[in-house]
Amino acid sequence: MLKRSDFYFELPKELIAQDPLEDRSASRLLVLDRETGAVSHHVFREVEDFLNPGDCLVLNDTKVIPARLLGEKEGTGGHVEVLLLKRRQGDVWETLVKPGKKCRPGARLSFGGGLLKAEVLETVEEGNRLVRFAYDGIFEEILDRLGEMPLPPYITHRLQDKSRYQTVYAKYDGSAAAPTAGLHFTEELLNRIRAKGVKVVFVTLHVGLGTFRPVKEENVTDHHMHSEAFQVSPEAAEQINRTKAEGGRVVCVGTTACRTVESAADGEGKVQPCSGNTEIFIYPGYRFKVLDALITNFHLPESTLVMLVSALAGREHVLNAYEEAVRERYRFFSFGDAMLIV
Repeated sequence: MLKRSDFYFELPKELIAQDPLEDRSASRLLVLDRETGAVSHHVFREVEDFLNPGDCLVLNDTKVIPARLLGEKEGTGGHVEVLLLKRRQGDVWETLVKPGKKCRPGARLSFGGGLLKAEVLETVEEGNRLVRFAYDGIFEEILDRLGEMPLPPYITHRLQDKSRYQTVYAKYDGSAAAPTAGLHFTEELLNRIRAKGVKVVFVTLHVGLGTFRPVKEENVTDHHMHSEAFQVSPEAAEQINRTKAEGGRVVCVGTTACRTVESAADGEGKVQPCSGNTEIFIYPGYRFKVLDALITNFHLPESTLVMLVSALAGREHVLNAYEEAVRERYRFFSFGDAMLIV
């Protein structure tokens, strides 16, 4: 049995990065050889040295919406916080509401002095709420004005610049969290990578909070992944397949890009242009169909993300690399440093 506790490691709290670096590409980069377990230490902008002409770099171009709304319950004036998770249809969203006990179906909420109003319609799985919004104007503009970036709970500092929780290539609105491995890239670095003969393609996976939900079951295989919407264009699928056919490597930036291409692959490892929802859960024992190398951040102990990187590089290699990162005082999680697994 694969146990949750198999993926535990000690992490000093002070290593959890609270703020992004001024220069995105100045983060540190730990390179892990998945065959030998050997590690080496670099600066992130040196990642181009590990990419070869003919490789294909796959990036997730989802855009984080300012999904955290602070308001009050009409009638009582009690404080409420609503986190937008997924648009169901029109103005109805699946949300996470705090405090949930006071926001039962029928409750009416107000944000920005009534600029945005909402009614709780029903309670769905995991205690999430379906909420219908009412407003004058354009919802996205109101959200941009009233909403805050939904930073993970382990980040306690206030984000001064909203753009620092977006990748420089973010394009399609829909995520409740950033695909954080991509935060290290600048336009300049991407241009240098292209100039080297590396193909750069984009896929889309809208990151939900399910990615970060703790694994509560001790038996890993009992954990249920929440579905996330993804899309792979015909152009991206063709380029990825051509790269594989010509002997190049598919290098995914982030676990979300990895999960997207693996979800879109057929039984023969060919990526199909498609869109839909994926609940793919990758843990040791999984055989990768498309991905050859992965750029990723350092993840939470016992998380599904540590399990994914362990499926690629082996649990012992990954945990040894994490211990080394702790010793070397790497910065962890969303605003932290990066790892390249080759």
